[in-house]
Amino acid sequence: MELQIDRERRELKNHGTYSFPVNLSRKKLSSYLSGAFPWHWHDEVELTLVLHGEIDYRVNDSRYLLHRGEGLFCNADALHAGAMSGEIDCEYLSLTFHPRLLSGFEGSVIGKKYVEGIVNKKGLSSILLTSESVWQQAALDSFWQIYGLFQEKPELFELEVQRLLLGIWGELYRHWKDQGPSTTDPEKIQRLRVILSYLHENYGEKITLEDVARQVGLCKSECCRFFKRQMDQPLFEYLLDYRIGRSLPLLQEGSATVAEVASQVGFSNPAYFSKVFRSRMKRSPRAVSYTHLRAHETELHL
Repeated sequence: MELQIDRERRELKNHGTYSFPVNLSRKKLSSYLSGAFPWHWHDEVELTLVLHGEIDYRVNDSRYLLHRGEGLFCNADALHAGAMSGEIDCEYLSLTFHPRLLSGFEGSVIGKKYVEGIVNKKGLSSILLTSESVWQQAALDSFWQIYGLFQEKPELFELEVQRLLLGIWGELYRHWKDQGPSTTDPEKIQRLRVILSYLHENYGEKITLEDVARQVGLCKSECCRFFKRQMDQPLFEYLLDYRIGRSLPLLQEGSATVAEVASQVGFSNPAYFSKVFRSRMKRSPRAVSYTHLRAHETELHL
């Protein structure tokens, strides 16, 4: 499983339907080829609840290690990504919904006063939800109820889901100011978006630090420092990880050689590609292709 993302890092997946813009899915990080989902954003608000294991969750410039029973509110348009913490897999619920489900019609009092006040709040990108807070536990309990509704699909399914989401939103509206001042700087996040978009659009080509710095009007040294501060990882280490991630579906397809895949994802030297791949994935590129080939042969045999 891999996310479908456009050049702006916007997720292309449909989160429900236009008439009922809500989607709930149960996922495992191990279902992603790289054991992580990449940086992306979408118009919908996302609520996450950890069922088993733990997840290293990033939202803009905030970082959380979510454990079993803990949740997270991720605001609309916020950049976010998630990965395994070490070798520990994570099973979690992801609930996404468009704010218009709460607002009703355009220009409504509910939309202007309560919904837009949170969605358009600069710097409010995420809130950790734990059992240590009464209101947060209430929000998590409502999340569990929504999960039950999606499984059972009772007669009043849509009405009950909307009712529970409005309840969660009411708790968020009452208490979000209690979370303390945000450290998120919208200008820095936009700068980060530009850098990530450039790396993701051009990963198959040769990329120099000068090229990246030019995109955001910084000198090369400050560009490096900025990226490291925001991502807690050197820029070109991130690029290597991204290139390896992009190579995984190509290797699984099995239609290209390892050398061809290496070239497609920006490695001019196949040997270096294999070395980096092993260090990140703990197996060789050929092993990925072979595993996929054997699985396909077994499927044909059956």
